[in-house]
Amino acid sequence: MSQVDQFESVFRSAYKAVFTYNPVKLRSILLVTDLGGPDARAYLDKVKTFIEQTRDASHCDYFLVQGSEFNTTGDLLELIPRYQPDLICTYRNLHSGAWRFPHSLGEHLDVLLQRTDIPVMVLPHPQAGYQADHALQDTSEVMVVTNMQAVNDPLINHAVAFSRPAGNLYLTHVEDISVFEHYMDAISKIDVIDTDLARERLHDQLLKEPGDYFDSCSRVLKARFPQLSIRSLVNFGELVAEYRHQIESLQLDLLVLSAKDERQHAMHSVAYP
Repeated sequence: MSQVDQFESVFRSAYKAVFTYNPVKLRSILLVTDLGGPDARAYLDKVKTFIEQTRDASHCDYFLVQGSEFNTTGDLLELIPRYQPDLICTYRNLHSGAWRFPHSLGEHLDVLLQRTDIPVMVLPHPQAGYQADHALQDTSEVMVVTNMQAVNDPLINHAVAFSRPAGNLYLTHVEDISVFEHYMDAISKIDVIDTDLARERLHDQLLKEPGDYFDSCSRVLKARFPQLSIRSLVNFGELVAEYRHQIESLQLDLLVLSAKDERQHAMHSVAYP
């Protein structure tokens, strides 16, 4: 390695991304349901009670789109701009009985997540009965799931907006162990690279970068919200299995993640499952 390469590596490793806090304002919330009449309004009351326990949602306007108002995804996409919501609340398999099976989101939610930039809160289906006992009660336990790039200020700012003042906010980043082993296998076949040293250094660097960023998040947020407990979880693992474990072991109330994959017209590979 040349001295120029060494200097560049040292310089780049010294750079640390710093979190910037920008408050997320929730002033208009839209519930989309396939229910109607009293059932739809009762579900809206439940959602309203849930959201109003968050940090800054006590002065929101709530709007309701009932099942009789739309049939196709096109109908739904035309309705949403009328309300100009800051948040859309809905659930899987609108106008479908497929909610009985844990295999799909349904066409309405799937398209909604890809065709709008408005955040979507995915709620338990009102008829399914598979939600946790503590679901829709409060947001004391909120977790942020970051993607390949851990630095994501907007995602964390949204998670803060939904956290209770004295709740727990978990900042998480899981490096896919199978991807890591794939690249290590390739590196092991390059004779000019010390495989053991590369494994150690790459492993440590992949954990260090999100760890440093989460430390900056904690410093900034603790200065503003001293009652909020902020914890970081950075490790290697199988992505879906790891997050399933965290959801169950921590009894999470809300999971905050990016659904879009900017590289393609499809949902992010971790978000869908």
